[in-house]
This record gives sequence, structure tokens and C-alpha cells, in this order.
Amino acid sequence: MKHQIYESIRTRKQRGQKSLAVLIDPDKTDAKKIDELTELTSKALVDYLLVGGSLVISNHLDEVVQRIKKNSTIPVILFPGTPSQVSKFADGLLYLSLISGRNPELLIGQHVISAPFVKQSGLEIISTGYMVIDGGAPTTVSYISNATPIPADKNEIAICTALAAEMLGMKLIYMDAGSGARKAIHEDMIAAVRAQIEIPLVVGGGIREPEKAYLNCRAGADLIVVGNAIEKNSSLIMEMSDAVHSVPVLKP
Repeated sequence: MKHQIYESIRTRKQRGQKSLAVLIDPDKTDAKKIDELTELTSKALVDYLLVGGSLVISNHLDEVVQRIKKNSTIPVILFPGTPSQVSKFADGLLYLSLISGRNPELLIGQHVISAPFVKQSGLEIISTGYMVIDGGAPTTVSYISNATPIPADKNEIAICTALAAEMLGMKLIYMDAGSGARKAIHEDMIAAVRAQIEIPLVVGGGIREPEKAYLNCRAGADLIVVGNAIEKNSSLIMEMSDAVHSVPVLKP
């Protein structure tokens, strides 16, 4: 089984290096936009490209991934909202279990259905404990999942949820305020979770300013994901990358 992407994330964490991923939603892009984004992300030295969304109704996931791969050498990781969002042309897939909710379909049900297809895809599979945090507004993921987000001020719930995922053997924790969140996840919660887990911590949702990306990294995020902000202003990619990669490397 492949482990290149996960090992790169883990190695960067061990070295104290922060990473940036840009999320590309197939429903909100076209060939021209993909060409623009791949050029900008390459120049900005973005570390990873995530592809996916809560719906993906456009039915051209393979085409999007293939065009990205044609233009860029940045690893492409699928961020699926449903089992159907799998493309063999990508490099890896975040196998998301919605551990913050109590919907059995998103904890394990959809994984059972998708497992044979996912295995046949040949993708690197990265088991991910996915935690939706209240971002101050209803989001697509909270609506689709029919799951209540973790309250933004309940650090202890976030800590225990992340710990459970780590002890169950998941490789990543992904804390997400969701696309369209009014508020990004507070640094206090990020720091509290980071202090209790050893696996890499991914943070996304509502990160619109480079300063916020920087502060989240200083609080303990290993990988920052931006999507909605750069959809509206793609020139932010360079600023976001500079902010994330400027975080001082703390020696062990």
C-alpha cells in the first residue's frame, strides 16, 4: 500500500514545517480556472491540492483531476463528500469518518459500501478523523451530514473526539469549520487538541486572511486548508503560502 503522501505530511510535522493545501471544488471550476489555479499554486509552492466538495454535482471529477495533473506536480488528494467521489487519476484519498457526529452512515456505513471500489482505485488511502466545528453559520457539510457541529467553545469535546480517533488508529485529524463559515476555528481549540494528540492536525474552514492561517499554524495546525477564500480571490494563494511557510520551525 502506498504511503508517500502521508509520510510527507508526517515528516514535515516532525520537522516542525507547516503545510498549505488548496481545496478545489469541481462544481465551482472549469478548465480556465484550473489552469489559473495550477499556475498560481505552483508558483506559490503550495504543498498539496485537495479536490472535492460536499455535493459534486458536475460529474466531471476525472476530467478535473486529469487537468490538474497535466499542469502540476503537486500531489492531488481527494476530499470526498460521498463514496462516488473517487478518481483513480488522483494520488491519494482522505478516507473521512465524521467522528464529530453520530450519523452511522458517515461514521462507517458509506465506507463499507465504498471499500471495494476505493481499494481497486489504487489510491493512497489516508484514514482521517473528520471533526466539524461550529463556524457561526449553517454549512453544506453540516446540512448534508445531518450532524450537529462541535460547539466552538467546547475544547474538551474536541480534545476527547480527537483522542478517540487517534486511539482508533486514524492517521490524521481534520478540524473543519466548513465552507462558508463565518468564523474560523479559534486558536485556543487548535492548541488544546494539538497538546493531546501526536498525529498530524489539519485545520480548514473560514480562513480568509493570511494572518489567520499563520496564527492557526502557531497554535498547532500542521496543515492549513483554504478554499472558499481563494475562489473569490485567487491572488490570496501566494499570501497564504507565504504566511504558512513563514511560521518558525521549532526544534524538537
